[in-house]
Amino acid sequence: MARVALVTGGTRGIGAAIAKALKASGYKVAANYGGNDEAAQKFNAESGIPVFKWDVSSYEACADGIKKVEAEVGPIEVLVNNAGITRDSMFHRMKPEQWTAVINTNLGSLFNMCRPVIEGMRERKFGRIVNISSINGQKGQAGQTNYSAAKAGELGFTKALAQEGARSGITVNAICPGYINTEMVQAVPKDVLEKSILPLIPIGRLGEPEEIARCVVFLASDDAGLITGATLSANGGQFFV
Repeated sequence: MARVALVTGGTRGIGAAIAKALKASGYKVAANYGGNDEAAQKFNAESGIPVFKWDVSSYEACADGIKKVEAEVGPIEVLVNNAGITRDSMFHRMKPEQWTAVINTNLGSLFNMCRPVIEGMRERKFGRIVNISSINGQKGQAGQTNYSAAKAGELGFTKALAQEGARSGITVNAICPGYINTEMVQAVPKDVLEKSILPLIPIGRLGEPEEIARCVVFLASDDAGLITGATLSANGGQFFV
């Protein structure tokens, strides 16, 4: 019987690629999204993957949303925490709401999503949790103290929960993408991209969402049972840990 996978922020960009790749690999997939109804419906029509709308920064919304997914699709065995936002600002200009929004959505969502599913995974003696962090959680980035702090926090969360889940057959891993060819990066002016970003990437190009998706598919598989608490850097050689 096909395993059930839930991808947060799963209807656009990297999340959409992950959801589609998991479906192609035989999983029953559900995709969460936060606000763009038009994009979500387009994704649903193209992929056939059911979509569920809720705010991952709210524990109550996550608990209710997960109940709906499990009632309609089945018990969640693979959870991909991909949802995230940016509210960039130099720290001396950053407003409290910019800090709180990013921390609550990018880091708080890991608790909000994992807590409602972890007991079921423990009972079934199987679970795969994959957290999509960022290169900027590893090296930091000016103008992103909120984002970098949240993404670094994801790595600590991953390592701690991996230790707790190991004997119950639950693996918890993180992926740190570098610059990926998504709408956000495509919005960067071409001259900035060519002069300031691409020269920092040894392979000389942006990553593609599908390349991150293949990393997730492997970590979600039975073949990856030995790997837990790991951070997979997928950045074209831009930063080494």
